[in-house]
Amino acid sequence: MTILDEILALEEYKGLSPAEFFYRNREIAGFSNPTRALYQTVRELVENSLDATEMFGILPDIYVEVEEINPKENVVSVRVRDNGIGVPPEEAPNVFGRVFYGSKYKLRQSRGIFGLGVKMAVLYAQMTTGKPCEIRTATPKSDYIYSFKILIDISKNKPIIVSKRKEKNTKRWHGTDVRLILEGNWSGSKNRIAEYIKRTAMIAPYANITFRGPGVELIFKRVTKKLPEPPETGKPHPKGVDIELLKQLISGFKNLKEDPPTLQEFLVTCFDSVGTITARRFLEWAGFDPNVRIDKLRIRDLEKLARRMKEYNEWRRPRATPLSPLGEDLLMKGVKEILKAEFVTAVTRKPASYGGHPFIVEVALAWGGEIKPMERPLLLRFANKIPLLYDEGADVSRKVVDNIDWNQYKVKMPAPLAVVTHICSTKVPFKGVGKEAIADVPEIEKEIENAIKEAARRLRRYLSKKEKEMEVKVKYVTITKYADEVARALAIITKRDKEIYLKAIERLVETRILKRGARIKARVRRR
Repeated sequence: MTILDEILALEEYKGLSPAEFFYRNREIAGFSNPTRALYQTVRELVENSLDATEMFGILPDIYVEVEEINPKENVVSVRVRDNGIGVPPEEAPNVFGRVFYGSKYKLRQSRGIFGLGVKMAVLYAQMTTGKPCEIRTATPKSDYIYSFKILIDISKNKPIIVSKRKEKNTKRWHGTDVRLILEGNWSGSKNRIAEYIKRTAMIAPYANITFRGPGVELIFKRVTKKLPEPPETGKPHPKGVDIELLKQLISGFKNLKEDPPTLQEFLVTCFDSVGTITARRFLEWAGFDPNVRIDKLRIRDLEKLARRMKEYNEWRRPRATPLSPLGEDLLMKGVKEILKAEFVTAVTRKPASYGGHPFIVEVALAWGGEIKPMERPLLLRFANKIPLLYDEGADVSRKVVDNIDWNQYKVKMPAPLAVVTHICSTKVPFKGVGKEAIADVPEIEKEIENAIKEAARRLRRYLSKKEKEMEVKVKYVTITKYADEVARALAIITKRDKEIYLKAIERLVETRILKRGARIKARVRRR
């Protein structure tokens, strides 16, 4: 036996559960150090709370608390409570104790899609302090509130129920209350968490959000009771298909053996924006018999079908029903309330798509007020209503904002200008698992640029009117400054009473200058 044979004989092979993989690679999910981990924990819990309320038509009331239990050892407690739909007691252990388990594996917009976030926070707390996740939850109309303490069996990716109890729900409360004890650097993450809460209040102006931490208290009251339209569950678009997706869709037919559908029926039933005529035209173009039964398709047929579906350019755009944009009105209300700007405008673009995935770009521009002048515009980024605080330099929005010639829009740097970008999609093209920067997808980049330019043209009109208003003010000051001297000179020349000319100048100012200024001011305010 050679040395190589001996080494191979000693080599062991084994698989990793999803929980063990993320236990070993926690930095992939944003838990790379105590500072980032504390921020990420708050973020994951808050986003779950918002999805559990607004997606079901409930105005969110969210309470967030960070408490330093042992500052010397960086041990902190994070608690988030909401008034959402809660979690059924039979599902709660898996929802909080099994990686890649949840209710978000549907083709629709939501803040979290990996089924990982809150479980990673539970894992991190378990790894750093050994403390279980504490959960209280009740569904609407539930007679009981259920409490759990849960750990994760890392090797089996299963929940360990440390304790479970129930109590009478006398106040008819519903929602979820989660508490984690973990290693976290409060002093290092304090500003980042406060900024995250502030930006969350901006993108969710319909929410009451209270945040309390050591030396910090932030309370944001909702400024509207209007909620964005919730997304509907959609179907995959033909442009985004692959062989495995085709296999899954085919296996989903219950009567596949007894009554298999035709290929044409399969396309119409399973894919977005595909009607009978469109399906027949595609199959004729692709060289398939529309009446062939899908149970007769072999792997080489599926490979050809997937390839031809991607190549076909006559598919209609994917529908936007799985998306839930904020809308111009809500976006403006959120930006005005948080930034306290002098002027705010918002643009919601029409739905577009990339690679078969629908997306909508929203942009707001805020000018003046409490915004401080900066050498380049302040950029506030959001994706599926999630604030993005890290990796700004790698984001496509930063690239677009920096490439715009702001001088064309009467903006000279340094200027008190903020740009807010929001991208919602069933599949946001993040650059990494940390979900903090959006990739340079040409279709998205173009939509962001067009939205910013449209909003910038409105800003230019506003600034032009402000300039005219300033011209009127300067003219008024100049005339009133020299009115007495001019009246006196005219009185000497004409040998008439000085008061006659003063009154004439006053009438001129009132009829020509002040009225014009009032009209300009009214137009500015309407903007």
